[in-house]
Amino acid sequence: MSRRTPAPRGRSRPVRIGPRGAAALLLVTLIGIAAFGWPLLADRQSGLAHSQDAPWLFAALLPLLVAVVVATLADQGMDAKAVAMLGVLAAVGAALRPLGAGTAGLEPMFFLMVLSGRVLGPGFGFVLGAVTMFASALLTGGVGPWMPFQMLALGWFSLGAGLLPGPERIRGRAELAMLAAYGFAGSFAYGTAMNLQGWVLLQGMGQGISFHPGDPVPANLARFAAYCLATSAGWDLGRAVLTVVLTLTLGGTVLKALRRATRKAAFDAPVAFDSGGEVARTTPQKQVQVVTESDIRARWR
Repeated sequence: MSRRTPAPRGRSRPVRIGPRGAAALLLVTLIGIAAFGWPLLADRQSGLAHSQDAPWLFAALLPLLVAVVVATLADQGMDAKAVAMLGVLAAVGAALRPLGAGTAGLEPMFFLMVLSGRVLGPGFGFVLGAVTMFASALLTGGVGPWMPFQMLALGWFSLGAGLLPGPERIRGRAELAMLAAYGFAGSFAYGTAMNLQGWVLLQGMGQGISFHPGDPVPANLARFAAYCLATSAGWDLGRAVLTVVLTLTLGGTVLKALRRATRKAAFDAPVAFDSGGEVARTTPQKQVQVVTESDIRARWR
């Protein structure tokens, strides 16, 4: 017979961010900032400012770094239950993307990333965002040098949702309003980051919106702002509005479903096997799920 102690207080996390995971996330974040912002960070006299190789160099480097971060986080306690939940949510997110892609920036998977990061935490959120974008790129044929940047940007987007104030402090309508506001701002931030990645590759668009290698940062920033307004403001607005609408209408139901699944998965509960059929003692600090030999035989009949 299987018995389980009451769930401990606090949120159950399928991926815990330990010191190694935090260091890996910090490293890939710093390199990611350089990958997105090198045109603005490069000095006029540097060779980087006048080279066309930098975008391709970062496009080759980023997937390796994201893979290292995912492997590091998974190595710190991502069990079979967490992998199964990751697979299900990534599949759902990848399937949602084609439903609106190509139509005014409508991408319904962003609202799922917000809610998943909120419930399952920043570590799981980063892994989910990166894996979902990779899977959706394969599904939609969107594989290219931009894909690693999309994986990192969506990973940051989902991670940020997991860093919002906890449900112990904000619940109900206030929580949905907070998530909707985050989804709105995050959708624009994602679009702006991806604009910066592609802006340097598009030359000859006009003096007012083109990237000028080596120009002062304020001048290039002004051109970049004009580029965003001229090319993608409406697209980003569509993504942001759809994220807000889905979060406010479906967010409560999805949050309940995710939290129920998290409680049933009991990610923080180590499994203890008792060959004698007796229930092992548990400490009040940890939740331990005890499985007897008779339980195993019954499940395999």
